[in-house]
Amino acid sequence: MKVSELNVYPLKSGRGIALTEAEIGPAGIPGDRQMMVTDPDGMFITQRDLPALARIGVTPQASSVEIGMEGSGKLTVEHPDVQQRMDVVVWKSALSAAVAGDEVNRTLSEWLGRDVRLVFFDRRSHRTASSEWAGEDTPVIFADGYQVLITTTASLAAINADMRAHGEGEIGMERFRPNIVVETDEAWVEDSWESVEIGGITFDLVKPCARCIMTTQDQTTGSRDVASPMRAMGRIRMSADRRVPGPLFGWNAVPRQTGRIHLGDEVRVTSRREMPWPIKRR
Repeated sequence: MKVSELNVYPLKSGRGIALTEAEIGPAGIPGDRQMMVTDPDGMFITQRDLPALARIGVTPQASSVEIGMEGSGKLTVEHPDVQQRMDVVVWKSALSAAVAGDEVNRTLSEWLGRDVRLVFFDRRSHRTASSEWAGEDTPVIFADGYQVLITTTASLAAINADMRAHGEGEIGMERFRPNIVVETDEAWVEDSWESVEIGGITFDLVKPCARCIMTTQDQTTGSRDVASPMRAMGRIRMSADRRVPGPLFGWNAVPRQTGRIHLGDEVRVTSRREMPWPIKRR
């Protein structure tokens, strides 16, 4: 098995950037989900509520980022001063984040058609993943909950095979917004992985990823008038464990060392679960 894709998402719910190699730190790939859009009260906003975020791309620079929205334009955003802050919420996590200036927020609000703020996770921000699943004090940025998301090619092929069999078309891996894609021959083999090693770094697969409406949206346009994997996942990937209900695809992973990984790196399973994650059978 080998790494077939590496992706980083500088803006939570914005477009991803494909990489040929990636640094891995305690919080995952540096810069991943380091920016986020919120409402004026600091509540996080994603494609679940605002599909147009899929049209926003971010290009990191040395001391700034270039943000562009297809059909609307581009702007350069300097990293905000650490003193310019607001309290924000990501699911059950409340934390302090640096906030972009008023002009930037006005422009983004015009592009997105609602009043929003752009915030940055900086050196004064602090958040950790769930200790129940990830262990104590594992840092995470603005991701939904964990440091790295791992998916596999054979499992996507199984979803597409079921979709085609039911006349529902097919989809690409971008719908699931993974950081690391592993080329595999056997569908769902990752359900039995407890940990894998890539480039000398151990990744513990701590929790399967329950999927939502974002998988039904085109990740370039935000359109929901496209093929959807939800029915297929409902037929073949419904969790049988109440701790993580719903349709599952991919695994949340925690890196236990730091280093660098590359496309084509070997993926070696270092530990397996006694029993794979249970899936409902129909």
